[in-house]
Amino acid sequence: MSSLSPKASLKEINAYKKQLNWGEVPTIYQMFSTSLSDLDGILTHGFDNAYKQILDPNIWNRSLLRTTKTINDSNHVNTSEQQNKLQISLRHEFNDVGYELHCYPIVNGEKLTKSMINDIDCPFNYWVPEKMQMLFRINSFVAFSLYCFQRGDEADKALLKFAHYKVESLIAKLNEFFQVDAVKGYSIAEFYQEIAKRNGDILTHNS
Repeated sequence: MSSLSPKASLKEINAYKKQLNWGEVPTIYQMFSTSLSDLDGILTHGFDNAYKQILDPNIWNRSLLRTTKTINDSNHVNTSEQQNKLQISLRHEFNDVGYELHCYPIVNGEKLTKSMINDIDCPFNYWVPEKMQMLFRINSFVAFSLYCFQRGDEADKALLKFAHYKVESLIAKLNEFFQVDAVKGYSIAEFYQEIAKRNGDILTHNS
């Protein structure tokens, strides 16, 4: 059986898992992999989601941005300079459902945790935490991490690494368009390291 490359795709990892297990894949692996598949296509899926929504310039508060005029006289947002980007804060969240990345607009130096519509100081024309704060979720993350720590094979660990790198790449994309003031909480890699440090006892974990 050949080993996986460090940059193996989700499809390659899943195929390798089946190879290692003679076609039998545990339910916890299937659930985690399916959730990662959704995340892998978060920007290309046809349906709307909070992550795609905040990347839509149509909901940005352009009064907080410098704009230039293009030849056809339409507004073009210039986000090339760090001081000209809209400000947000991010937080890694872990719970019984899974892993989540939360976003908070920065208004007057403070994280926004309530709804705000057409406020001149808000980075977005509207902000509804119930629909927009959680940018995305990876289901069954904690359960799969514990499974991986206790009995994980090479494919399981590769899948967990894939999740880490995918989340980091999505955060990096946000950095292209926003000034990310902070990223709070454990990253996926740090969370798994904490599991190992606590020898699987993550119930007392506080990020």
